[in-house]
Amino acid sequence: MNFSKITEDLFIGDTPRRDEYDTLRDLGVNLIINMRFEWRPPIDLHQPPLDFLWLRTFDNPVLPIPIRSLMRGVHAALKTIREGGQVYTCCARGRHRGVAMGAAILIALGYDPQEAIQLIKVQRPIADPDVYYIRRRILRFARAWQTIE
Repeated sequence: MNFSKITEDLFIGDTPRRDEYDTLRDLGVNLIINMRFEWRPPIDLHQPPLDFLWLRTFDNPVLPIPIRSLMRGVHAALKTIREGGQVYTCCARGRHRGVAMGAAILIALGYDPQEAIQLIKVQRPIADPDVYYIRRRILRFARAWQTIE
């Protein structure tokens, strides 16, 4: 599992396997937001299990991440964080979709979109939030979020 700690409440990485859930649990993660269309998160057999949110999205400029998916993930993440938990966002390699969700969470927590993008790039050098179709979704989310604050 390849992941990065972005803040005290947020991790971004690749998709964890079931045998890696204990590592996430040890880090204090309570919610995993999986952004992969093609990979259902394996069931956590631990009691109590980790919470999962599977938002089936593509890493593709032709099929952009729906803003409603980012909103849904952000609301779940904010609830988890407000309850004292931590969130892990993931996609295939933790470079695009998981990064977009992580940036959306940071924006909802009060970060300026450019600050959120920069923080992720510093904390997770493999992240590529500047690829045009991901950056557009992050900025569009930020505009949409401002209208509901």
